[in-house]
Amino acid sequence: MPANKKYLTQSTWQRFAKISAAILGGLIVAVLFHMAVASWFNHVAVIITSTFSAFILWAVLMVAAFLGKNGWKIWGIYLLTSLVLFVIFYFGIQTNPIV
Repeated sequence: MPANKKYLTQSTWQRFAKISAAILGGLIVAVLFHMAVASWFNHVAVIITSTFSAFILWAVLMVAAFLGKNGWKIWGIYLLTSLVLFVIFYFGIQTNPIV
């Protein structure tokens, strides 16, 4: 049974924004989340755990990107989240340098 056309994204740019936000934006947020956590806690344990949890988080973020109506807003949310996570990572590295 095919999808109802009124629920599908009609704009090519919106479709591109959602797909790219799902793949690239979700991956960036998932990796930066684990880097931020690793900078404050035991980095070896976080890296070992991240082999599975990063993939799960990436899959959740991919689904979340397609739930939004506007792909550019999703990109904005992912970029803002990435910026916050990068700041947490940066200050974590400054506070707890990895030897």
